[in-house]
Amino acid sequence: MSAPRYFHGGVPGLEIGDWIVPAPPHLLDDCPICQAVKRGESTPFEQPNLSPDRVHVTTDLEYARFYASKYVRGDLYVVEPEGDLRPSTEDRFPSWKVPRARVISVYARFVELTPHQRRTLSNRWRRADRAAGDPTTVLPGGPLFRLGAGA
Repeated sequence: MSAPRYFHGGVPGLEIGDWIVPAPPHLLDDCPICQAVKRGESTPFEQPNLSPDRVHVTTDLEYARFYASKYVRGDLYVVEPEGDLRPSTEDRFPSWKVPRARVISVYARFVELTPHQRRTLSNRWRRADRAAGDPTTVLPGGPLFRLGAGA
């Protein structure tokens, strides 16, 4: 049985052998939502990172692609996690938190999701939330939706 392939989407410009390490949150002083996140409050737009001392990795390519697309010209990497691999409960896709991860290849540069990729991931996200009994979903690239009410 082969080892799982882990992905990380995010900051652009890393090269093979570089380390992905936890980064401080990008919070602006004049942004009310940023200040709510800083206080640890949940917002409808961005869930707080429950483990700011960890890096997230996933075996789901499209989930990692979404996170790469959240950066301006973000990149998508194949990575090798280092350290204690802890399951993440922050989303419903297979993902883990680790102290750091080494870039073993660059999968894609300047990632942008096509409309089809956004719809496909939004539908997967909605189904995963519904299966978990969560009636509210923040769709990637879209507003907050109530399932069953026009979503």
